[in-house]
Amino acid sequence: MPNIFFESLGCDKNLVDSEKMLGLLSDAGYSFTDREEDADVIVVNTCAFIGDAKEESIQEILRLAAYKENGRCRSLIAAGCLAERYKEEILSELPELDAVVGTSSWDRIVSAVEKTLHKRDDKITLTRAEFYEDISRLPASEGPRILTTGGHYAYLKIAEGCDKYCTYCAIPYCRGRYRSVPLEDLVREAEQLAAKGVKELILVAQETTLYGTDLYGEKKLPELIRRLGKVQGICWIRLLYGYPEELTDEMIDLFAEEPKLCHYLDLPIQHASDRILRAMGRKTTREEVTALIRRLREKVPDIALRTTLMSGFPGETEEDHAENLSFVSEIRFERLGVFAYSREEGTAAASFKDQVPKRLREKRRNELMRLQQKIAFEKAKEMPGRQLDVMVEGSVADEEHVYVSRTYADAPDVDGLLFFTSGKEYLTGDLVRVLVTGAKGYDLIGEVVEDESAE
Repeated sequence: MPNIFFESLGCDKNLVDSEKMLGLLSDAGYSFTDREEDADVIVVNTCAFIGDAKEESIQEILRLAAYKENGRCRSLIAAGCLAERYKEEILSELPELDAVVGTSSWDRIVSAVEKTLHKRDDKITLTRAEFYEDISRLPASEGPRILTTGGHYAYLKIAEGCDKYCTYCAIPYCRGRYRSVPLEDLVREAEQLAAKGVKELILVAQETTLYGTDLYGEKKLPELIRRLGKVQGICWIRLLYGYPEELTDEMIDLFAEEPKLCHYLDLPIQHASDRILRAMGRKTTREEVTALIRRLREKVPDIALRTTLMSGFPGETEEDHAENLSFVSEIRFERLGVFAYSREEGTAAASFKDQVPKRLREKRRNELMRLQQKIAFEKAKEMPGRQLDVMVEGSVADEEHVYVSRTYADAPDVDGLLFFTSGKEYLTGDLVRVLVTGAKGYDLIGEVVEDESAE
């Protein structure tokens, strides 16, 4: 069978689609290679969230197209958000591609590979856009999946699309309306992942807090988490992308009640100025968000809160930027990221007056990140003396008995790490009790608490 080289760009939600495409291709008998030059087929699962992501996707397609001209590659396929949002442009401007597969059609990847290979062999007629389904379709969640995260944690995508239509965001045009995955399907998928050795489930969607409203007429996230908490083998459940206006008291209580639910919440806020929040189409005010965070911290004192802010939204003044700075100083988030506004065609904000110059957008972003860095370092220095359960990520090369791990407060790839020493041997995915002894920047240092295990 032909070899396939697969590249996944963008977010963790895109990664889930990639892992499921890999599973389908593997079941169909295809083999994989991590060397582009050895590939008969190259698939790029693209991103189109902001301008930089679109540019990266296009440049990667063009780079890999060289293996069709000067290598063994016979089929080049683009999938994902760029392929969905810019189908017509891609088909006309990137003739190097043999097929494009939309975000609601990733389960047709085997057909796309087979037909493009046969086209090359038999010169059959192929419409490159035939692998598109209605963007409102929800591909079946069940099926084979090849994990690319190391096997000890996995993302569980509980819904697709978004109905918010924030004025700056193109996601509804790439992913369609909000569609929840049936609860029973998610529990079954979690059981399959646990059987493969997964210990941490990370729940993702464009908005997790609305889960179930379209299928069941009410929010079902607490029920889903309770059901997932009963899956044997799952030790941690982590929640990302919970919108503040949709966070119920029941969900807040669940953080204190469900032992497997990490005291961690990604809470996208975007801005602190009420004027800018209204222009963004957001549904909360600074006062409401502050009150919500106060309730969360009162109910769950050790909760780690992560958020994202945007700098340089159209019309943002120095006063608005100062509100962002004062908000960050007041709330003191454990984790925070900042995006400079990206003007996305087709969105309402792209036509707004008073677009902020790119240099000023980036300057304001850097000021926010410097402030947050100071806060994060101060919080890290408060950690020595605490005992924490950590999940082992691996060992440090060339350093005997030094291990890399994550605490409940650290999501993979975006947050810090904890380095600890021990004379014992540990495997990736092991849960261990560690005493924090120091801090270095965003990261912590510790040592194993002997005869203690988090399992």
